[in-house]
Amino acid sequence: MDRRLLEPRWLVAHVFVLAIAVLFITLGFWQLRRHEELIRLNEMGEGRLAASVEDFETLLANTDPEALEYRRVVVSGEFESEHEVFIRSQVYRGNSGFHVVTPLVLEDDGAVLVNRGWVPLEFEQLPEEQIRAPLGMVTVEGWVQASQQRPPLGPEDPPSEILEALNRVDIDRIGQQVPMALAPVYVNQIGEQSADLPVPVSLPTFDDQGPHLAYAVQWFGFALVGLVGYFFLARRRLGKVSKL
Repeated sequence: MDRRLLEPRWLVAHVFVLAIAVLFITLGFWQLRRHEELIRLNEMGEGRLAASVEDFETLLANTDPEALEYRRVVVSGEFESEHEVFIRSQVYRGNSGFHVVTPLVLEDDGAVLVNRGWVPLEFEQLPEEQIRAPLGMVTVEGWVQASQQRPPLGPEDPPSEILEALNRVDIDRIGQQVPMALAPVYVNQIGEQSADLPVPVSLPTFDDQGPHLAYAVQWFGFALVGLVGYFFLARRRLGKVSKL
């Protein structure tokens, strides 16, 4: 080992390069953990969606709400169109529009929000009966979804106004403007794809593994390139000094 590598200026360089390499390797393992977590979530979602259809009220009474997401359910009640809201920025086949979310008053107590599907941006010019919720007692089949939370940089809905259109299905926010208690999750209604409105929301898919594995490979690659590059740089610099 060349003793010059133990000089203070070289020791500082060694520590700096090693610290950067450790940081990159740590980031690589973090991305691997994110990848494994996403795989587990996909497997969980597939399993829940493939499970048998169950009664929503029975399932809600006996299951932790966090374990309800993606479960397929049937729920009976009466739609309360007076408190219907629209969810902005929803796309169907490349066209912009809204999701129609209507409270369904349950037979026993309270209500659950039901996403009845998509309508185009020009819904205000559509005949009202074209998107009106059916009257009387109905039975809805769908899949459960958790309340949507505002992302760090996402738009915020005014906290106190009564709104006809919101940015997300935030159950707590919608609950502020309806007179009934809402279930902590909501239901996306399932139906046949047709020309009728609203267009039912498609079932979720769980085949997206995300970019985390590729990012992990990149971080490990950065660490390797940095260490190898530093080795050759040090050898070259020491070789030049020896020739002087």
